[in-house]
Amino acid sequence: MKVLLVILGVILLFVGAGLAVLSHPAFGLWRHVSKERIQASPNYRDGMFQNQVPTPQFTGDSASTRGTLWRFLTNKDTLRVPQQPIPAVKTDLKNLPTDSDWLVWFGHSSYLFCLNGKRYLVDPLLKPEWPSSMMLKAFEGTDIYRPNDLPNIDVLIITHEHWDHMEYATLRDIRDRVRQVICPLGIADYLRYWGYKDEQITEMDWYESLSGEDGLTITCLPSRHFSNRLLGKRNQTLWASFMVEADGRKVYIGGDGGYDKRFKEIHERFGSVDLALLENGQYNANWKYIHTTPEDLEKVILDLQAKQVFTVHHDKFALSVHPWYEPDSVVNNIATKHNIHLLDASIGTIVKY
Repeated sequence: MKVLLVILGVILLFVGAGLAVLSHPAFGLWRHVSKERIQASPNYRDGMFQNQVPTPQFTGDSASTRGTLWRFLTNKDTLRVPQQPIPAVKTDLKNLPTDSDWLVWFGHSSYLFCLNGKRYLVDPLLKPEWPSSMMLKAFEGTDIYRPNDLPNIDVLIITHEHWDHMEYATLRDIRDRVRQVICPLGIADYLRYWGYKDEQITEMDWYESLSGEDGLTITCLPSRHFSNRLLGKRNQTLWASFMVEADGRKVYIGGDGGYDKRFKEIHERFGSVDLALLENGQYNANWKYIHTTPEDLEKVILDLQAKQVFTVHHDKFALSVHPWYEPDSVVNNIATKHNIHLLDASIGTIVKY
């Protein structure tokens, strides 16, 4: 009997510890889920959001996929992680003028840009707080910005719910300095759970547009990706890209996703955009449909025909097995080959576009 009581006590201890961990708000497991608008979406079918074309998450056979994941978890190859600090610049973001258009990149897919006098913040990840710090280890030199470094934000844009794009601690710390949040369907439930007010949030489905003052229009557009925060059913929130238009200028926020026909369709609809921010990094042949591979990046750039290109999703984390420096080399080769106006700058540098 004593042995059984001890075993039961240990089990209860582990269960209690597990519940305590999962109750952390970053996981969002206890948020209220608003199902009505999600289930009414034409992109929600068979109990989940769907891509426009069939999109398997893994494309290799089971053995190669397991091998890739095992290499990711165990490989100590020094090429995956830089051996020297990444060059970065600490810019005074709060005193940047708003009478010109500029971009400041924070590494990976986080960046701040100014367009027609308004500040836009995209997928901010600026505070390595537990539990995200257990999954995302920044390269040395890249983690120099914190939420307190940010100015007041006119528009916060979140492309999808993955930990490397929607980070709880950062979003918590900046919520009182954010005027408006634009996000895909299902993301608002997290934000409300994290203290954002309904009047701050505009949740959008693909092809929906929001028009505001000074000729501002933001359009939610498709991507080819997936969603899953950690536990629970896959694809219960939408993933997206966005077009921001103001004063005749256009900025395309590509988000995460593999190649498909949408880039040609975006060019046909919007014409040549002034700046395209495109995914480039964390790719692998075993997930070639949900991230942009080097071969497909060239197609993306040529399909969009953007006036200027800046690539993101690299230079901060090792989330795949390719050399850390490879994405920069890939896009520079593409730019040289096709005479593309590539904006290539280190973290924190002010880029005029």
